[in-house]
Amino acid sequence: MSMSSTSANEGLRSPSRLPFHYGWVIVGVGMIVSMSVLGMARFAFGMVLPSMRDDLGFSYGDMGWVGTGNFVGYLIGALLAGALTSRVGPRFAVTSALVLIVVALLLVSVVSAYVPVLALFTLAGVGSGLGNVAMVGMVSRWFMKSMRGWASGLVVAGIGLGLMISGVLVPAVNADQGAQGWRLSWRIMAGIIVVVALIALALLRDNPAKVGLTAAGHAVKDAVAPEPISESAQRRTTTVLGLVYSMYGFSYAIFATFVVTTLVDTVGLAESSAGWIWFIVGLLSLFCGFFGMLSDKLGRKRGIAIVFVMQGIAFLIAGFQLPGAWIYVSVALFGICAWSVPGIMGAAAGDFMPPEQAVKALGTMTLFFGAGQALGPAIAGVLGERTGEFSSAYLLAAAAAIIGAVGALTMKQPGEDHTSS
Repeated sequence: MSMSSTSANEGLRSPSRLPFHYGWVIVGVGMIVSMSVLGMARFAFGMVLPSMRDDLGFSYGDMGWVGTGNFVGYLIGALLAGALTSRVGPRFAVTSALVLIVVALLLVSVVSAYVPVLALFTLAGVGSGLGNVAMVGMVSRWFMKSMRGWASGLVVAGIGLGLMISGVLVPAVNADQGAQGWRLSWRIMAGIIVVVALIALALLRDNPAKVGLTAAGHAVKDAVAPEPISESAQRRTTTVLGLVYSMYGFSYAIFATFVVTTLVDTVGLAESSAGWIWFIVGLLSLFCGFFGMLSDKLGRKRGIAIVFVMQGIAFLIAGFQLPGAWIYVSVALFGICAWSVPGIMGAAAGDFMPPEQAVKALGTMTLFFGAGQALGPAIAGVLGERTGEFSSAYLLAAAAAIIGAVGALTMKQPGEDHTSS
């Protein structure tokens, strides 16, 4: 059930007269924004990397630093999101982030020297972090607590669309264009993101009042909106959420980084089929919104705990090297809930704090997430080098997922007791 005002501004009548709440338009645009800033601008890097390295003559170490630059840029963008959103509004912040990514990708497609490539991918990372945090934060303005998880989950499910496009596009372009195919791949993705930026500029609105509406939600369940909390309470709440988020970053990054290597080495999957594995993960991850809806019903902490348990099982299957097709079961189990935690975390921040504080908290929480995401593959790489396989790394990821599940269950609304969800 959504609550809407009957007195829309004259120039904004049509959005308030749609047969559905305009918040779902925001969600639809949010999905293709996530597709762009994460599914293509961020996660497609691993698919394009081999052909870039071969054509430019970079070492794996060089490309590793390029990836690190993108990651550092992402954290910078996430931290900037709160201040920029407060100053210019989420609509302009998201659109600016998309334009920044387009410029970076187009320039990357024409340069060949290492330093410009590193700088431009760092710039693309800034756009990814800024666009993602601003978009997820916008959902908190448009949806109240009873529907926020469902809406946030659908937005982050857009990452799967990006993976699907990248998983098909990059191998096809490389097969047709050869060594220079990576340049065309980035140009095509930049072209897609230009269209998304135009759609975002045309359809996004900073808040429901802009179109004569109130936020979508349940009239009774959402009767009390979160009030601003003290700086100490905000810091304490953000730290708890951030620590849980770090366990997701740590564990998911291990699996996402090395699962294709495991499939190639232990199952005999052809490396050329790696793109299709990510296509399947992307397809399955379109269902991530279900877990956001589940968190609306059961509470954020239970919703996050369920996702951690599912991912933990996926990591255990890989870690114990179960025979036959079990590794594909592991991939499928991971894919179904792959991006659910970021969506629910965004919803949780919006539940616990009003929009202005929630966006700032999301930026800080992303630092925790980023630290886990950086440490996970690094430690897993050392373990893999010493043991010759990644079983112990997957078991470590499973342990982190269990810790994340337990940590999620300790989350509580500021000012309320531990039974709050």
